[in-house]
Amino acid sequence: MKFFNFFKITSILSITLIFLFSFSIISFAENTTYVWSNNSNSIETSNPITNDNSTNNDNNSSKENPLNLESQSAILIEQHSGQILYSHNIHEQLRPASVTKIMSILLIMEQIDEGKLSLTDKVSCSENASHMGGSQIWLDTRETLTVDEMLKAICVVSANDCVVAMAEHIAGSQEAFVEMMNKKAKELGMNDTCFKNCHGIDEDGHVTSSYDIALMSKELLNKHPEVTKYTTIYMDSLRDGKSELVNTNKLIRTYKGATGLKTGSTGLALYNLSASATRDDLSLIAVIMKAPSTKVRFAEAKKLLDYGFSKFSYKQFAKKGEIVDTIEIQKGVKTTIDIAFENDCGCLIEKGNENKIEQSININTTSAPISKGQKIGEVTYSLNGNKLSSVNLISQNDVDKISIFSMSKSTIYNWINLLR
Repeated sequence: MKFFNFFKITSILSITLIFLFSFSIISFAENTTYVWSNNSNSIETSNPITNDNSTNNDNNSSKENPLNLESQSAILIEQHSGQILYSHNIHEQLRPASVTKIMSILLIMEQIDEGKLSLTDKVSCSENASHMGGSQIWLDTRETLTVDEMLKAICVVSANDCVVAMAEHIAGSQEAFVEMMNKKAKELGMNDTCFKNCHGIDEDGHVTSSYDIALMSKELLNKHPEVTKYTTIYMDSLRDGKSELVNTNKLIRTYKGATGLKTGSTGLALYNLSASATRDDLSLIAVIMKAPSTKVRFAEAKKLLDYGFSKFSYKQFAKKGEIVDTIEIQKGVKTTIDIAFENDCGCLIEKGNENKIEQSININTTSAPISKGQKIGEVTYSLNGNKLSSVNLISQNDVDKISIFSMSKSTIYNWINLLR
């Protein structure tokens, strides 16, 4: 028994000496930065996609108009990034008609998210709202509808009376609500836009552009995806089935992956549409303004969406929290840590190039102390030398720096474990 205890004590002393020697060496180690690449998935194309919002790009596109669109203005964007895939007179100021309601819906959804409004809240109808005319559900001043019912009527049948009732409920008056609309437009960079009302009935000076409609459509769909609960309804009813609703956006029924969004037409504005759809993780928004007929409006929106889905794909490079590798750590009580992607990462690329991605991983921190969630490096994805996307790499572990205290603590634990 004595021999056994002597053996354990000798083992602990040996471990301690080895630990001290290692600590002295590690203390002189230098921080290291290193890079490695994975070229097995490199992409090459002579025309990488760029996010060009410039007027020059607009002018060139309007002259060429390779899809031969009849509409006065049109744009196609990727929903999440806003990347422009097709443009035709995208900054021309035109009358939006009921596509105006995208901004009204956006403000309603923001009020709900901020807790200032609930889907179950009851909304009354003023005399002003009940006499709006145009597309409506014939609200009566003696009735109330819930916010949920109001949204359904606005999104599905473009009800002018409902949107005015909601504007008055939120801001006290339509005029005050329109001020909120213009403020939000400014925040989103909608520089071609001036709202005069919340419904879109023709009014001098009430203008926007296909580019600006794409901006507010993107904001609504990205920040409030739950809106598609309403914008994807083709047929429904209100008032216990007495009021039938049929969506003014026929693409909801006929176009695969359609998610919305809003139609608009008047005698002066002609036929407008913001059409959104998602297929195979690729989400697109096509905006048509001043089409000569409703048939052309839907046909050209479909043509833009078909163009996008046939030519491009969305390549996901990384998923948030996915472990990339285990790397060695210097000066730490632990010798390795797991590193993971901080966020999702992906990019729009031309079809046929999905398997040619070039990946470069740069690690710039390999010395303790390291905290869980700390940036350790970055992964960059590129196309023919052009950067497509990047995402941070973060530590999945805490690693304390080796010190006399941590070394002593570790040694004591070793003694305790061996003497048990």
